[in-house]
Amino acid sequence: MSNIVISCDLGSNSFRVLIYDFSKDEAIGDFETTVGTADGLKQTGGISNEALQRIVTAINQSIEKLHYNPQDVIAVTTAAMRQAKNSSFIIDQIKKQTGVSFTVISGDKEARLTLLGLQYSLKKQSINSENIILVDIGGGSTEIVFVKDNVPVYKSFEVGIVTLSQSSNKTEILKKFQEDINNYIETLPFDIQALQLVATAGTPTTIAALKHNLNYQTYDKTIINGTKVSMEDLEYYKNYLQSIPLEKAEVLTGTNRVQYIGSGIDIFKLIYRVLKKEFSIVFDEGLREGVAVEQFLNSKN
Repeated sequence: MSNIVISCDLGSNSFRVLIYDFSKDEAIGDFETTVGTADGLKQTGGISNEALQRIVTAINQSIEKLHYNPQDVIAVTTAAMRQAKNSSFIIDQIKKQTGVSFTVISGDKEARLTLLGLQYSLKKQSINSENIILVDIGGGSTEIVFVKDNVPVYKSFEVGIVTLSQSSNKTEILKKFQEDINNYIETLPFDIQALQLVATAGTPTTIAALKHNLNYQTYDKTIINGTKVSMEDLEYYKNYLQSIPLEKAEVLTGTNRVQYIGSGIDIFKLIYRVLKKEFSIVFDEGLREGVAVEQFLNSKN
């Protein structure tokens, strides 16, 4: 049994790799970049050749940087591949050109693994995670997990920062999203008001980083983990990013991410309103950590 697990998450906007040594209980390798998997997906119904090449380039860069065997990776991919009509072809091409074999996971499994990764991090920090609402705003979908007395209920919604940014009817999409969340909350057998809102993924972590005067290059998850982000923070940083030159904004958020952060803030604000929460606590850990933890736990059985 190996104590080192290599996991990667190909999302609708980003590609992330983690090499974790469970014997030391620490990450020994990390890679993240924007690939725009879902770019144009709403218009064409498929993953573009341009996106494929960005993905292949990113994977090969990560292999070169972290020196891992692509055949050893536990690789998952999410909303964009779930929705794309050509996902099988794209996944086949990725394997041929990089050696990495991806598995498309369901929205429920994505939410479950994201929660597993977060809870592992919270446990290390002795933070209670038995009564929380976890929000993971991705590129092609948003997962919300309601955890009451350590029993989770998962729900995936097909609204994400990339697909919203590239839609012509954002107002209608957000209106329906709000209705869908409200309708789902009504089916829950418990009251959500006492549950602490916890957020992960690019939008909340970017806002948390900005609060600590960090930019895309100086980003440090050990600093942003546990940061409170309020509705006022969301309003302030959306207006701020829109008021400064694009070049300066991209230094803060990363290249080609400003418009997506704006859409993410719109989604995030809506979630605050619907859930009646004034702030969330932000953590960087999510899907790739959950994939690693599950693989390690399975290897022990």
